[in-house]
Amino acid sequence: MPLLPPEAVLIDLEGTATPREFVAGVLRPYSVAQRETFLRAHAADAEVTAVLADAARAVPAQDPHETLAHWAAHDTMMAPWQALQALIWRDGFQRGALADVLFPDVVPALRRWSKGGLRLATYSADAASLHPLLFAYAPEGDTSGLFQGFFDTRVGRKSEPESFGRLAIALGVPTIEVAYLSADEAELDAAAVAGMRTCQILRDGAAPSERHPVAAEFSAAATILGLPGGL
Repeated sequence: MPLLPPEAVLIDLEGTATPREFVAGVLRPYSVAQRETFLRAHAADAEVTAVLADAARAVPAQDPHETLAHWAAHDTMMAPWQALQALIWRDGFQRGALADVLFPDVVPALRRWSKGGLRLATYSADAASLHPLLFAYAPEGDTSGLFQGFFDTRVGRKSEPESFGRLAIALGVPTIEVAYLSADEAELDAAAVAGMRTCQILRDGAAPSERHPVAAEFSAAATILGLPGGL
């Protein structure tokens, strides 16, 4: 007897919803280049003051500006630097200095799935503070409100089945009721061991999986998984 459609969809970002090089090749260099200018321009903002205070608590013996500069130069994913990056990226998107590059099939599919009553969430190695920005400034409009959760590796490594179990608990559904979309076969393996349904999204000529269903884009994945709006 075939399974009913899942109740939730969990999506990866890099290589699945956005090109792999967008975060590492565009967003991260932008935040490093804009750090000093942004801090000067927004020195009185409460959000910036909070970031500086957190950096000072993390390294008490050093000026927080120097601490942030060090983390930026070494791509160290400390929480205050990640928070500052999110502020810089939000400012860049608002001013038009950054343009979103979600694959064109992503937002229409997410809208159909949300309208169909599915719970949506993201799971990426990139800081969770980035995830809503990618959907808030999409060319199709702000779709960040469609999601019930934005998760990063603070819940656990993506290669570990236990991480996916914790995510299902956070979404309030059994793992079998979650469909995970990713380009990465090892992550799909971990999700499948946890009990999730899986589909590999192939972009940029990646090698297809032999262990998971494969789709070229989100509508094709919807057909495979029984989601609204399948081809």
